[in-house]
Amino acid sequence: MPTPDLGSPGRTAEVIRTHQFAFQKKFGQNFLTDAHVLEKIVAASGVTKEDLVLEIGPGIGTLTQYLACAAREVVAVEIDRNLIPILGETLAGYDNVTVICEDILKLDIPALVQERNEGRPIQVVANLPYYITTPIIMSLFESHVPMESLTVMVQKEVADRMKAGPGTKDYGALSLAVQFYAEPYLAAHVPPHCFMPRPNVGSAVIRLRRYEEPPITVRDEGWMFRLIRASFNQRRKTLVNSLHNAPELNLSKEQVQEALADLELPAAVRGEALTLAQFAALADRLLLS
Repeated sequence: MPTPDLGSPGRTAEVIRTHQFAFQKKFGQNFLTDAHVLEKIVAASGVTKEDLVLEIGPGIGTLTQYLACAAREVVAVEIDRNLIPILGETLAGYDNVTVICEDILKLDIPALVQERNEGRPIQVVANLPYYITTPIIMSLFESHVPMESLTVMVQKEVADRMKAGPGTKDYGALSLAVQFYAEPYLAAHVPPHCFMPRPNVGSAVIRLRRYEEPPITVRDEGWMFRLIRASFNQRRKTLVNSLHNAPELNLSKEQVQEALADLELPAAVRGEALTLAQFAALADRLLLS
């Protein structure tokens, strides 16, 4: 297997120039050009020769080359058809890589895992387009894809939200959703100059290690997350008002007030003050009201 030859600004520019590739804003394309960061991503992911890796958004194949050297097999899913011939060239020497041209949100990942890994948990690694980071991450968790961990490059502020705790400015629905399914670990900060083209914001590599069982139990997971989203839709409002104002919940102020009193929470409490366990208890209590 060849040594990775991508991962530098010069080589990336050469590939782009040779293929006359045009970056498309709608796909949020920013290619990594720093070998040190690429090595950090692979190290943080914990990928071994036993693993099947699902890579989302391989771009020109830079990270894919590094993953191919570390893993048993890599399945790279790329939405941009213009990148497929480039990947055919940059990954030609890697016989353990399969490229699929597809929208990751439309791909039947559980079926792929069953076919390629006999249903055993996979590793997911991705340099995600920032505009669609949250939908992709939540789709992977909510569809219960057999997954050991998810190691992703995201916008720094998104990484901060994923690992934030109650009472902080970054704490919100994403924090609670991620922490219900996985343990977040911030692996690296990545400045804009490590990409081509340069993004306007800093990035971070975060590893989300999937829990075998969630840290809390709740009667209805979907109902709890509807409550959580409503709790943060109007951050400055009290929980009573936020939940009452959410038409999809159909809750009266009295129902919410009684539930909070039963849980010994103040009537004027806001969503940002509640822990995941308290949201689960509130969801269970309101489900029965």
